[in-house]
Amino acid sequence: MRLLTALEGAYGDSADALRIDGYAMSREQLLGAATAVAERVAGAPALAVLARPSAETVVAVVGGLLAGVPVVPLPPDSGPKEREHILRDSGATLLAGGQASADDGIETFAVELGARSGGSFAEPAPERTAFVLYTSGTTGAPKGALIPRSAVAAGLDGLAAAWQWTAEDTLVHGLPLFHVHGLVLGVLGALRTGSRLVHTGRPTPEAYAGARGSLYFGVPTVWSRVVADRAAAEALGSARLLVSGSAPLPVPVFERLAALTGRAPVERYGMTESLITVSTRADGERRPGSVGLPLDGVRTRLVGEDGGAVPHDGETVGELQVAGPTLFTGYLNRPDANAESWTADGWFRTGDVAVIGPDGFHRIVGRASVDLIKSGGYRIGAGEVESALRDHPAVADAAVIGAPDPDLGQAVVAYVIADGVVTGDQLTAFVAERLSVHKRPRRVVLVDELPRNAMGKVLKKQLLDLG
Repeated sequence: MRLLTALEGAYGDSADALRIDGYAMSREQLLGAATAVAERVAGAPALAVLARPSAETVVAVVGGLLAGVPVVPLPPDSGPKEREHILRDSGATLLAGGQASADDGIETFAVELGARSGGSFAEPAPERTAFVLYTSGTTGAPKGALIPRSAVAAGLDGLAAAWQWTAEDTLVHGLPLFHVHGLVLGVLGALRTGSRLVHTGRPTPEAYAGARGSLYFGVPTVWSRVVADRAAAEALGSARLLVSGSAPLPVPVFERLAALTGRAPVERYGMTESLITVSTRADGERRPGSVGLPLDGVRTRLVGEDGGAVPHDGETVGELQVAGPTLFTGYLNRPDANAESWTADGWFRTGDVAVIGPDGFHRIVGRASVDLIKSGGYRIGAGEVESALRDHPAVADAAVIGAPDPDLGQAVVAYVIADGVVTGDQLTAFVAERLSVHKRPRRVVLVDELPRNAMGKVLKKQLLDLG
């Protein structure tokens, strides 16, 4: 079976099977233009693509996949050092849709949407690398995760089963095309299931409401803006499924979205290295704060600091480890990182901490490096404190970290965006009334905004700089 089965014509076609930021094209047109790109790049060690939210980006990515050339999405807002590192480290010799400096040592070319080719390429082997996706860690330069074609296929098929995603759907999103969420799920998912795709360019509430889709993808920031626009939210009531990912969806946003649309959102969990591994189901319970159950073929386990198994009691926190067909094959040129990322018995260390209930439902607490707070001998999940803070009517959003403390080791510190008049002491007391007293913030900092990346995740390493 081909990776992009919808390009074989099995699901029919239409003049607007894909609409990318207002540009409509049929799958036949996409295949013709992408095959022309494939002929241009065939045999290259890797193809970098300046991943703007455009039809040219989609054509270039599909062209690379048709030719069996690893595709390296390049964030359009990447700085000079990051750009240089990605281009050099990936070994890309071609760059589609962008300009290169003399120092890059790379050949550039423009993608022609009107180009047509009747050529064909044999389907590359499943173990061939489809993408080199760069992901930033806590230290050092971004690492290139090698994503095989088999992992993409397994991940998309698992999601199609979990979400009952079919060719009858119209998928709508406006997410960046250099991440797993926007590119692999949000473009290749449509080209594998045969669903129609509408990429809105930018994920505004107005654009989402006007697209009239059946399946929507968004990150928490998108859904927060949607529920702030009542008319836009209510327009999504005809959708079949609203999916949130890339960061935890605050419970108040979950509840407001469900109330305005009549559709409780689906949450899912994944990483660049693992694609999506856990999700709530279209026909199952959608529990606020939970990402549900492992996809078909995926296994998960929780491990304590002593290396032992953590009970699935819904309370005990452990490091989440995963195994299954959606995993990457390793980091490019980073044997040190590979050795740190895999256990001796073949499980991938996600670096995330989670709890699993007796019913198997997973709740992600956060990153072990910033979201597992060790304070006074207690292990505290930042996400639990954040959820409690967001329950306060005067709190619009909150982020919690462990700050160095000479007495406690780490002190719980909360950064809060207020939506009303409230003091730090009031918020501390509010949390202490709802959680164990040792989980209360020792300090509350009121801020106008929280630093976030392109996918809406709070950049907690930057919070200490806020004071």
